Amino acid sequence: MQVKIRKEIIKTELLIIGGGIAGLQAAITAGQEGTSVIVAEKADTRRSGSGANGNDHYMCYIPECHGDDFKRVISEINEGMEGGPWQDQIMLRKMMKRSYGIIQKWESYGIDMRPTGKWVFEGHAMPGRQRYHLKYDGQNQKAVLTQKALENGAQIMNKVFINEVLVNEEGRAVGAIGFSLAEDDSEVIIFQAKAVLLATAQAMRMYPHGNPTFIFNTHSCPAAAGGAAIGYRAGARLVNLDVPYIHAGVKGFARSGKATWIGVLSDIHGKPVGPFLTKPNRETGDAMMDIWPGIFGERLDNGTGPTYMNCTELSEEDLKYQEKAFESEGIDSITEYCEQRGIDLRKSMIEFGTYDYSLAQRGIDINLDGMTTVQGLYAAGICCGNVRGNITNASVWGDVVGEHSSEYVKQVEEFDISEHPLIKEKIDFYMELMTKKIGAHWLEVNSTLQRIMNDYVGLKVRSETLLTAGIKYLADLKRYSVSELKCENSHELMRTLEVLDLIDLAEAVALTAKNRQETRGNHKRVDFTYTNPLLNDKFQTIEKTKDGIKMAFRDKEK
Repeated sequence: MQVKIRKEIIKTELLIIGGGIAGLQAAITAGQEGTSVIVAEKADTRRSGSGANGNDHYMCYIPECHGDDFKRVISEINEGMEGGPWQDQIMLRKMMKRSYGIIQKWESYGIDMRPTGKWVFEGHAMPGRQRYHLKYDGQNQKAVLTQKALENGAQIMNKVFINEVLVNEEGRAVGAIGFSLAEDDSEVIIFQAKAVLLATAQAMRMYPHGNPTFIFNTHSCPAAAGGAAIGYRAGARLVNLDVPYIHAGVKGFARSGKATWIGVLSDIHGKPVGPFLTKPNRETGDAMMDIWPGIFGERLDNGTGPTYMNCTELSEEDLKYQEKAFESEGIDSITEYCEQRGIDLRKSMIEFGTYDYSLAQRGIDINLDGMTTVQGLYAAGICCGNVRGNITNASVWGDVVGEHSSEYVKQVEEFDISEHPLIKEKIDFYMELMTKKIGAHWLEVNSTLQRIMNDYVGLKVRSETLLTAGIKYLADLKRYSVSELKCENSHELMRTLEVLDLIDLAEAVALTAKNRQETRGNHKRVDFTYTNPLLNDKFQTIEKTKDGIKMAFRDKEK
């Protein structure tokens, strides 16, 4: 296969890489500000990203529901899944203050934020605390946001994969390199832009998961494969890669909406395993999954498991309500599976499990405007490492970037990228991959990467010796991959570059894990079993500089 090159350079003021929730919201807001916008999405924005199938919980602060004591709001959110230590509090406060505005916008777009006709808050809640997760129907959210972006002038380029951001000598983001996936032959496309937004979601497929034979059966979008590496190579600072993020849901199922379930976590005898619930509670759900997401794996390891979601005491009304919520969340395949297998959730418990490590909300370090440490390069959504909030994060920071980038592009001059040296370098590399007659397949590399990460940069045990070996093996894998990989078509070229992105991020994970000489959260060092109090108010960062890779501990922004 040959690589074609589109002769014309495509120019825009704001280039958005990724057409998920963050990318589309940024496109809408920037378009309303009169900014020219291109959204480049490797799939189709109508059904792509982590919110492709829908959502049914939106964390928010609505004053008429939650009152004026904003300090209490932040304090209670910090007790739950979307709070805690792994974000800058200044970012959390801004996100929550802007959340109601997004809800009002989404209602005006045509997304049903009040399926029952009123504000309803359920799930991800502690007993006795206010609830902040709005129950909404997000089945149509991607189609609605796509249409709204188009109405506001955005140009959406589906089936376009972007792999590299262009930065000029001043250190400013000025464009990107990608290629079309519409045909088997790849066509390289060069973009020139005054600002670039990375809205590339998290990094799946770095670690093995519950069904390792089926590498794409993941709990989040499997095509989300390390887009933060694009920012990393461009010089953007990354944060919080070293402390693993884990999730939970139905064992063996991909993406199973833990807060959508109304039941009680129980042992094999139906006895609750946590202190919060003895009976199903639609309003709070079982908080154990948020407080202790590792419960399922740990109970298997110590022999007290398995652990089940027990819905046997649900009323018929609550069961129907739960099934409707599955549709809103885009997980109604669970209902279909139960029907096909004759499983009655009011008679049979269903086993839950811990999903393996992903880089959800571990990644790019952004400021209050959504800009990275590279001028003109923005990021939004769960590829960011210093703010949490899932869909709230994506929509709010997409909105913030849409506003701020529209001001920014008016202040900078257009930069001619036609002679940028990275363009030729990347085209030559793509050409080499596509014309090589004998070589390795990307799946071989991806499975090897997962094995290295599981064995040497794992979730259960980390040490100086294991991490040192892992870093060495990752460097070997990268070197072998670059020299030996080959591609048959544009789809394989995309998957190959995704795996190389994953290796870049995996190296950053391993390096920062080695540098963190303590045990903290899911980062468990057997050679440093204590938690260092001097690091309680700090985040670890990593970035590529002209002098090499730099790691540091920065203060949390309070």
